[in-house]
Amino acid sequence: MNRGVTIAAFSACGAAGAIVAVLLATAPSAGADDGTTTESGTTTAPLPTITDPTTTAPTTTTPLPPQPKLIAAGVTIGGTLVGGLTVAEAKEVVKARFARPLALVGGPGALIVMTPRELGAAPHFDEAVKLAARVRRPGFVVPLNVDVSRPRVDRLVASLGKRFHRDPVDATLRLHNLKPFATNDVPGRRLKELVTTREIVLALKTQKRDPLQLPFEKIRSSVTSGDLGRAIVIRRGTNQLYLYRVGKKSKLIRFFKVATGRSQYPTPLGRFEVVNKQLNPWWYPPTTSAWAKDLEPVPPGAGNPLGTRWMGLSAPYVGIHGTPDAASIGYSASHGCIRMLIPQVEWLFTQVDVGTPVFIVAA
Repeated sequence: MNRGVTIAAFSACGAAGAIVAVLLATAPSAGADDGTTTESGTTTAPLPTITDPTTTAPTTTTPLPPQPKLIAAGVTIGGTLVGGLTVAEAKEVVKARFARPLALVGGPGALIVMTPRELGAAPHFDEAVKLAARVRRPGFVVPLNVDVSRPRVDRLVASLGKRFHRDPVDATLRLHNLKPFATNDVPGRRLKELVTTREIVLALKTQKRDPLQLPFEKIRSSVTSGDLGRAIVIRRGTNQLYLYRVGKKSKLIRFFKVATGRSQYPTPLGRFEVVNKQLNPWWYPPTTSAWAKDLEPVPPGAGNPLGTRWMGLSAPYVGIHGTPDAASIGYSASHGCIRMLIPQVEWLFTQVDVGTPVFIVAA
């Protein structure tokens, strides 16, 4: 290299270094927080602070309120599910379910609705709920103990017994268009009071509220339509006797020509019954009748005015009997009795009993 060129290059480098030294002497110190004083006494301004955008200021958190204590899952009180509820909620739910009314059904249109309080029931809610809150076993069954006032239930059942009691109605025999027929017998009923009391108490203690059908005992009628058997209808005006088998539709068994009372001694009209039956009877003159004043009793036999059979009626001194005077049959010829031919009255005697109804009509 040319020596002159080399000297020139070094001279240029020295001048550049001098200029850089001057600039560094006048610049502030890097990284100082406050102003920096130079040797010449000049103070420089501080550099701005750079904040990391990923750094957040600390925050203050509010503590959560304490959670209420809940009853274990699946726990029931007296059949009511209370799991997951608070004690207060469980008590209200159990109270509401227990307070449901009890319906007593006595028949169609006969419904009595009463609350447990009216029936004298006192449940122990607090005791049951406290126990439910203590248990930790899921599905635990807690009983609801209920005190029931037996005197109050007994009084209620006694009043129900009177209200729903029905006496039986006996079948009766009536006459329609000269033909007898039986009215329907109607059985009665009696409340089973001991059973009713037990079922009401059980419903209150177990929280059952299904309608309770009151239990009744049937009372049979003393006389049913089948008990009436047979009946006799005597048509005084035509001197005829009819024997019927009685029922809802009575059936004629047989009829006979008879003799009834003459106009001076008419056969009485009305409803009567057979009160006694005699085989080969004695005949005694009626003491109240003037026509029999001087007559003597007649023993059984061929000349007896009563023939061989007598069926006395509830009408005084009147009966159905045989007669040796066959010519009187079909006429109003007796002193009030109903005369029949002896073979016919002997057959009729076997067909009727004491108590058989006898209707005597004017037709």
